[in-house]
Amino acid sequence: MRGANAALGAAGLAAFLALGEAVPRLGLVKEAYLPPTSRIADALGQEVTDRAFWTALGDTLTGWALGLAIAVGAGVVVGLVVSVVPYLREATASTIEFLRPIPSVALIPLAVLLYGTELRSVLLLVVYASFWQVLVQVLYGVRDVDPVAEETARSYGLGPWARVRHVLWPTALPYVMTGVRLAAAVALILAVTAELVIGAPGLGARIAVAESSQAVPDMYALVVVTGLLGLVINVGARTVERRALAWHQSVRGEVMV
Repeated sequence: MRGANAALGAAGLAAFLALGEAVPRLGLVKEAYLPPTSRIADALGQEVTDRAFWTALGDTLTGWALGLAIAVGAGVVVGLVVSVVPYLREATASTIEFLRPIPSVALIPLAVLLYGTELRSVLLLVVYASFWQVLVQVLYGVRDVDPVAEETARSYGLGPWARVRHVLWPTALPYVMTGVRLAAAVALILAVTAELVIGAPGLGARIAVAESSQAVPDMYALVVVTGLLGLVINVGARTVERRALAWHQSVRGEVMV
């Protein structure tokens, strides 16, 4: 079954690449706007031999990783504290619902005013966007705790932190991992967006330079790199999720299927 799915995926990718080669060759779209796949591949080959490309890739991954780590740590801690402390969840509900829908790109002027084109500007946007993905999932996970299990833990004399460790955390962990997976994708999007708009060092800034200099194949090659990077991050996040939740029924059922 997995082999068949992989074959279908490969066939779909091959068809997409062939379409990308044929459309400009047939004159349906001007090559100045959409180069053939072969030209994009040549540009990609030139990019990977350029040291500046790897520096930009490292800058993007640095902003992504640091921002994601801060967002996950803050989201888990804040979510647990808000859920455990009596009445704190009700007191913060309206504030969370007000701040969460604010688009991170709306904070770009603030980031530029505070930090210019430094890494901290990227981190501000990445952390703000990713934090809510984790926090909301933690809140949902804590809400899903079985009341019977909670009362049983209390009856056995478990303290607050013992209940968090043995009752609350195992129930919330699947939600947390979902939040981390979502946050990983959002963090990459915001990292590249910040570099593209603000001009912070990274792949986004390199895409902007290629676009402004009319190096269209190079621009598309860099876009392909960001897509491949997103694919690798998503696959990696799912792998970590399956390993962290190997004991969970949903993962065991997936493995059995």
